[in-house]
Amino acid sequence: MNQKNVRNFAIIAHIDHGKSTLSDRFLELTKTVEKRDMKAQLLDQMDLERERGITIKLQPVRMNYELDGQKYVLNLIDTPGHVDFGYEVSRSLAAVEGVVLLVDATKGVQAQTLSNLYLAIEQGLEIIPVVNKVDLPNADAPKVKKEIIHVLGCKEEEIFEVSGKTGLGVDKLLEEIVRTIPHPRGDAEKPLRALIFDSKYDTYKGVVAYVRVLDGRVKRDDEVTMMAGMADSDVVEVGYFKPDMQKFDLLTAGDIGYLATGFKSVEFCRVGDTITNSRMYANDKRMKTNLIVPLPGYKKVTPMVYASFYPTEGDDYNFMRDALDKLKLNDAAFEFEPESSQALGRGFRCGFLGMLHLEIIQSRLEREFEISPTITTPSVVYEIEVKNKPGRTKIYSATEMPDASVLDKIYEPYAKLDIISPATYLGSIMEVMRNTRGQYVNTEYIDSERIILTFDCPLTDVITNLHDDLKSASSGYASLNYEIRDYRSNDLVKMDILVANEKYDAFSRIVPREKAVSEGKAIVEKLKNSVPKQNFLIVLQAAIGGKIIARENIQPYRKDVTGYLYGGDVTRKNKLLDKQKRGKKKMKNLGKVNIPSDAFLAVLKK
Repeated sequence: MNQKNVRNFAIIAHIDHGKSTLSDRFLELTKTVEKRDMKAQLLDQMDLERERGITIKLQPVRMNYELDGQKYVLNLIDTPGHVDFGYEVSRSLAAVEGVVLLVDATKGVQAQTLSNLYLAIEQGLEIIPVVNKVDLPNADAPKVKKEIIHVLGCKEEEIFEVSGKTGLGVDKLLEEIVRTIPHPRGDAEKPLRALIFDSKYDTYKGVVAYVRVLDGRVKRDDEVTMMAGMADSDVVEVGYFKPDMQKFDLLTAGDIGYLATGFKSVEFCRVGDTITNSRMYANDKRMKTNLIVPLPGYKKVTPMVYASFYPTEGDDYNFMRDALDKLKLNDAAFEFEPESSQALGRGFRCGFLGMLHLEIIQSRLEREFEISPTITTPSVVYEIEVKNKPGRTKIYSATEMPDASVLDKIYEPYAKLDIISPATYLGSIMEVMRNTRGQYVNTEYIDSERIILTFDCPLTDVITNLHDDLKSASSGYASLNYEIRDYRSNDLVKMDILVANEKYDAFSRIVPREKAVSEGKAIVEKLKNSVPKQNFLIVLQAAIGGKIIARENIQPYRKDVTGYLYGGDVTRKNKLLDKQKRGKKKMKNLGKVNIPSDAFLAVLKK
């Protein structure tokens, strides 16, 4: 196919604005999928995506289309909408020349609409604005068009009205995609340069790389090299997505397809790497980078939320590591490294982009690998400055925090928070934000009814329950997007939990000083309900340094040592009670409390 007849584009939108439904209509109109094989959300391949009604993974598909007697190839990438999967969107945009910006006619411009739009503008892509769901009774297309004009600065006649459900206006949108989005500009005669924008592991084919070929061509049995991974391999198979993988003879400049590398280890083939023909090089590997310039790839994503995963059975450790390795290959934003805990044994500290990302990884572990991990409290990455030592050091948990006497400053990540909501909920949203440590920045009116509220807020306050609280306060209408701004110094302290005067590191956490008492009280109350009684008094304490800020007691069992006495002087009874008291005092000094795993789960569980 001539490059001039190829169009590469993605669909971007806020969550639940109809991206996958519109993709279904594209597949029907171009006859890529037979009607008997069609089902809703066809491109959402995972059961998890269908159950939750959200797209988690980007999904490419190749469609054949005819317009004015000319045959075209349309390569579409369906992208997720949730803020936690923004990295999937940024990778998709690097592989295309244009985007369809989709806005729900009943909800209007929302937080992730703006976020994804700015990503597309940064990449310099052609943008086609579209209002979707115009067939619904409560649709207000003119009002939504004004919002799009406000944020995009386009003309009203450039905005398309479609219904992904009924197919209304989709044929005109396909024509516009062909006419407006530029064709790829690569050279098939140059050495191969292909960008890996996604990958997955296949038991038979090894690592399968999803690629956008910029220059050159590649076919089966070609020898290729990963430029960053510095690894060579023979190509096992190449092909397109229709939307399932279909073998083809050749991928050439401008194509989007897949390339089975045959690698059995995931470390050689990473998202963002450049694939090239190894035969184009001199034999000396050090020369490789001098001959062909690798593609820019992607900005390395930094996980913002950390939680530890521990296998429930110690024997599952190696199996869990292999499972996490395969998930990491399929999800470039996910990170993990081994760690061990006094309470829970060997496990992994995992990094996520947000709480939904954490939930999805947990669900995929359970479904795809039948692993149900124990999950510790999610936390963020802090930076500290130590006295008489230059620079800042990152710490991932409270156990890494040094003593207060040597600690100079502690910094926590702040996020810029954009909340889009109907203006009528302004009061209740401000009330929710008052319960956080967020700082109000700005209010912008999109139109007379909808506003964008901007806050600077500590990331710890964002990832807890803020999303749910905002949805409750706004009857589900508010939408939230955040991006990390910087690290700021705050009055944070390390809170330790003592059980029978023994400190348990697994319960330690970093908290704002003003919230330390309420946090400490909540933890010791949970422990009181979880730790079993002993024959002696167990004291549960929350402490900051040497100061106790919360306390609960677990009363001991009381054995009736005088029960067998049938009379006599009261001194006989007192002698036995005094003996019991001395024994309990001795046990208190010598006794050790074994905390069951249920108690750890009660406190550590998210």
